[in-house]
Amino acid sequence: MAHPALEATAGADQTGIPRLLAIMAALRDPKTGCPWDIEQDFATIAPYTIEEAHEVADAIARSAWDELPGELGDLLLQVVFHAQMADEAGMFDFADVVENISTKMIDRHPHIFGDESRDKSAEQQIKDWEAIKARERAAKSEQGVLDGVALGLPALTRALKLQNRAARVGFDWPGPADVLKKIVEESHELVEARDSSDHAHLTEEFGDLLFVMANLARHLDIDPEEALRMANAKFTGRFRSIEAALAATGRRPEDSDLAEMDALWDEAKAAERA
Repeated sequence: MAHPALEATAGADQTGIPRLLAIMAALRDPKTGCPWDIEQDFATIAPYTIEEAHEVADAIARSAWDELPGELGDLLLQVVFHAQMADEAGMFDFADVVENISTKMIDRHPHIFGDESRDKSAEQQIKDWEAIKARERAAKSEQGVLDGVALGLPALTRALKLQNRAARVGFDWPGPADVLKKIVEESHELVEARDSSDHAHLTEEFGDLLFVMANLARHLDIDPEEALRMANAKFTGRFRSIEAALAATGRRPEDSDLAEMDALWDEAKAAERA
């Protein structure tokens, strides 16, 4: 027998958004829903939302197109989950979410939906987009240059956004060479902090160095998240080569030592170059 929440949408499109909304409502039903889903709130679901977004990006990075529909569905479910909880609290519902983004897209594309000329460069479009977003922030009483940069962003991504905002009003180094000098300075301060045995200070200086590294990436037109993902993939591949080489002799990494594994690492590195 179908759940009442599903039966209520019997006349709706059972293969589209209405079906998904009905499923989410059934899961959150206080009397007949899933205990886990019922217990959740915005704060507990937010980490899953971030995780699902990363899994979408991962599928794209791997060109796993057969997995992408499922990953996008998982991400969509997060939006539906938040909207359902908001609806229960009388704040807004899924239709409000759709209306909000639809209106925003129309307002931010006056060259498509308004009277402005479509004949503009991508660079000019970015400037126009930022100008529109600045007006939106002003309407929300976000007067500061850095207002509105989400706290929940990955730290590296947020660092870039903060730096880009500051750069737009002239607070920026002239070029990469100046950033590199700052990296040397921050590295020396990190060494001094290490020698002080003050862990809080050490953490602070390490953060400063990471922040400047993000700025260098910006000046070199490098996506630091992508660069780190590539480094992670490289490390993973080489370490698996170490595991494979040891397995060929009936051993595991814990049966080896650093010197041997370092030599196997160099072999994997040489093989990549070859």
